Amino acid sequence: MPDRHEPVRLRPVAESDLPALERLYGDPAEAGELGFFGFRNPGQLRKLWHDPGFLTEHGGRLAVAAAGDDRLVGEVQWRETLRGPASPCWNIGIALLTAERGKGYGSRAQLLLTRYLFAHTKVNRVEASTESVNVPEQRALEKAGFTREGVLRGACFRSGAWRDMVMYAVLREEVEI
Repeated sequence: MPDRHEPVRLRPVAESDLPALERLYGDPAEAGELGFFGFRNPGQLRKLWHDPGFLTEHGGRLAVAAAGDDRLVGEVQWRETLRGPASPCWNIGIALLTAERGKGYGSRAQLLLTRYLFAHTKVNRVEASTESVNVPEQRALEKAGFTREGVLRGACFRSGAWRDMVMYAVLREEVEI
């Protein structure tokens, strides 16, 4: 049963969620200025959902759902990244539907995902990055317990230009599971 005080919950992506997620990544207006990286192969997301699926040993995607009515508000993703030959960590990301932004869902969803990853995997580090101009996401990460570590200069190509990214991370010992 969902916590009545929690605004969102994470759950596996259902087939009925796919049209909204396809709009989130394929429609420039829905993705927003910081979320659109060009048109993608139509149907690619649905194909990935079927095979290999959104939950693998090297990464995954979960739906972010409003706790009260279970409606889709976005998704969180994670992928394995090596920081040394035997030092994997998770790199996470989030995308929220335009109408659901600014409601505090992002910080809660990223905290829930971080807790989930520390509870169910052995990694010691979860990291996230965002464009240096994305101040709302930087605030959400800080609210979720992440620490700003530095700037990755010219690390992200979007809209015809290379952009700086800000790196954040949280360690296992810093999160209550």
